[in-house]
Amino acid sequence: MQETLNTKAFGKNDIRGIFPSEVNSQLYFYVGKGYVNWAKEQFSKMNGQRKPTDEMLFCVCMDARLHSKELKDSLIQGILSTDANVLDLGLAPTPLGYFSEFAKIDNETLEGKKVNGALIVTASHNPSEYNGLKMTFNKASLSEEQIKEVKDYTLKAFENAKESNYRTIRCGFDKEYDIISNYCDKISDMFDKVGAGIKVVVDSANATGGLVAPQLYRELGCEVIELFSEPDGNFPNHHPNPSDEKTLDSIKKAVVENKADFGIAFDGDSDRIGVISSDGKAISGDKLLLIYSLDLINELKAHGETPTIVSEVKCSQVLYDTINNSGGNAIMYKTGHGYIKSKMKETGALLAGEMSGHVFFKDRYFGYDDAIYAGCRLIEIVAKNKKRSQNFDLKDLILPFNKVYLSNEVRLKCPNEYKKDVLEELKGKISDDFFNSKIKEIVTIDGLRIIFEDGFALIRQSNTEPVFTLRFEANTKEGCENYQEKLCSLTEELVKKHAQTKV
Repeated sequence: MQETLNTKAFGKNDIRGIFPSEVNSQLYFYVGKGYVNWAKEQFSKMNGQRKPTDEMLFCVCMDARLHSKELKDSLIQGILSTDANVLDLGLAPTPLGYFSEFAKIDNETLEGKKVNGALIVTASHNPSEYNGLKMTFNKASLSEEQIKEVKDYTLKAFENAKESNYRTIRCGFDKEYDIISNYCDKISDMFDKVGAGIKVVVDSANATGGLVAPQLYRELGCEVIELFSEPDGNFPNHHPNPSDEKTLDSIKKAVVENKADFGIAFDGDSDRIGVISSDGKAISGDKLLLIYSLDLINELKAHGETPTIVSEVKCSQVLYDTINNSGGNAIMYKTGHGYIKSKMKETGALLAGEMSGHVFFKDRYFGYDDAIYAGCRLIEIVAKNKKRSQNFDLKDLILPFNKVYLSNEVRLKCPNEYKKDVLEELKGKISDDFFNSKIKEIVTIDGLRIIFEDGFALIRQSNTEPVFTLRFEANTKEGCENYQEKLCSLTEELVKKHAQTKV
């Protein structure tokens, strides 16, 4: 047995690292033990008494990566060794792991128990050499602080095993369960034949989406053109990341050639959606969120309701202004799906989304990010509008964005240890004169979002890499380029200055 356990892969939102140096069977076995022991403590806090381990039940599933089954099996062994029980969902999209906590599962399968949490072996959109683990408990994803606690329990389980040198004995039950059929029955009942007359291209990127989405969308009445539905952890056709335009060449071509209404692309574990319009152009995350927001606002406005909608600092000001002017309540918050979920819960928001394609529906759904469900909502919106006008096009719903120029995301390298100081110094140097434009407000919830009369300039620290991410928007191309040139130049100057000072 090794002397130490490598826990470098524990992050803010999940576990994520390279296989096998950072994530491996040994780590997952002890994470399984540590997670269950942590869960015991949560029951004690909630109810004032510990829940017997043999009454606990956890669902486990995995993505299509070549090493996911090995990791899943070790994770399950770790859980079983505590006397807890497992429903093995096998190969399935991440949202179906989340769904397992809400699903109606027959009592014979559950043996009178209740699903207490889900563990999903996946590295989402990362390259094929990566793997990871997403964890939920009591119908909620673990927070950054809770993930740290699971890490501590994992290390404790490892140290206890070293000291006692005991042999693990399987105690809990381990059953396979078909969550895909359960999910498809539930979702198809919710939407009936809403997709009749809709033609959609679906690119699953040889990941998990192909197991569910094409058939489900057909059940909704759609004509579906499939791309790369067969799961293959080598990802032979393209990387499973719809946020990267280079991965969308095939679906763009297929949408145009087949004269489809739109296209849907999934990431590696199907919790992020990419959408292609009928002319073969990608629709960014903020534009997509506006489509969902306006549909929700129009539905609830008739009942006198004002829905709260959450998004992140990288999104266009057009999104926030249009939502507020249309009868909604838009809230800007930090980038990161963990932060967005917590803000939704705090504000009672019915909808949220990020530039990356995470979309969270609390309206008519459970509040977590499910790209397959998001596709169903988009099918419903397009079908509804086509009934009103056969000439309807998805682009008709994002016309407000035609009034502004929005830059691509800019990434500037900066060592993590300088980031805070650089941002603080930047804040002291920016002014109306510096940008030749009046500053209305500076939002500091996640970096600096400098709001002008005609747009914004944003700089924020990446949570995962030694870079700043920047974005710019203005009413004119020249204005957008001015904001970008000035803030990028000043940032590079300050990073260089701090680097020289540290030498």
